[in-house]
Amino acid sequence: MGEAFKDDFRQPLPKEIVQRLTRRSGWRATLAIAHDSVVLAAAIAAALWFWPNPLVIIAAVLVIGTRQHALFVVAHDAAHYLLYDNRRLNDLAGRACAMLQGLSMCTYRVIHRLHHNNLYGELDPDTALHGGYPRGKAYLVKKLLKDLAGLTAWKTYAYFLGGAPALNTSTNVALRPLDDTSDKLRNEAKSDRNLVIAFHIAALGLFAWSGYLVQYLVLWVLPLVTVVQAILRLRAIAEHGATTDFSSPLTAARTNLGPAWLRWALFPHNVGYHIEHHLYASVPQYNLPALHAEMEKRGILQGAEVVPFRATLGKIFAERAPKRAAAAETARTARAA
Repeated sequence: MGEAFKDDFRQPLPKEIVQRLTRRSGWRATLAIAHDSVVLAAAIAAALWFWPNPLVIIAAVLVIGTRQHALFVVAHDAAHYLLYDNRRLNDLAGRACAMLQGLSMCTYRVIHRLHHNNLYGELDPDTALHGGYPRGKAYLVKKLLKDLAGLTAWKTYAYFLGGAPALNTSTNVALRPLDDTSDKLRNEAKSDRNLVIAFHIAALGLFAWSGYLVQYLVLWVLPLVTVVQAILRLRAIAEHGATTDFSSPLTAARTNLGPAWLRWALFPHNVGYHIEHHLYASVPQYNLPALHAEMEKRGILQGAEVVPFRATLGKIFAERAPKRAAAAETARTARAA
């Protein structure tokens, strides 16, 4: 079943099961947003109450970063139109969740469509982040430390606001996703991006006027430009890095399993079920575990990478294979010539 599925990977599940799993639940979507919002409020309140205790602030920054990332995952579902049946409500909630992070959901919708339609292909904009692994333990550690130092956030925001191309390192092609979409989606993306920028300029002014600018920068901006950047990189590489068969989403993606605390911190809202998401992108996050169970029962995931996260870490932190390293060096030499 697994090999056959690679050739026709959307057929095996019965239509009635797919229809059941693709039904949206407004209350479950709202519950996910409410959960993240309550944890964020509690962490911020605790930090302000004990301000400026450094231990409490560090703990709060870590927790806040995980929930900021979780709200981005909610915005990801909204980009797929999976939060609410009502499109306006779906987009309003998704844009709000993304805007708080300084991101444009409408721009991300365009970018993410290319990722799904061209996984590991020349037009996949995400290959710049997750492609080429394993690259050696020191390489990824260095990247994550730069993320935690806030040195890479500007690239993330320039890219996700549609202002800078992403370099696909496999093809050396710079991609501008907004150039490859309809006028309607492009205009929505640009309008949403401008609103996000205006919102954060206004937020800076408001907190400066109220005397809480330092608290805002430490408890909101700092997690965004440090913790969230590291989580985004590690999760993206865990989902697609160090895979070797790009012939279908079944083998070019990875589902990461782990204890509840790990899923909460790194793979919130069932985003760890990544093979399942790529194969059935119309299934809301709260139905992904059921989708996973149905696919496993039918042997569809046979041969796919459904592994504990610790196994993924061993793959993505592995030393670069000699042949791959030699090929990369040859490519660098050719480009320099």
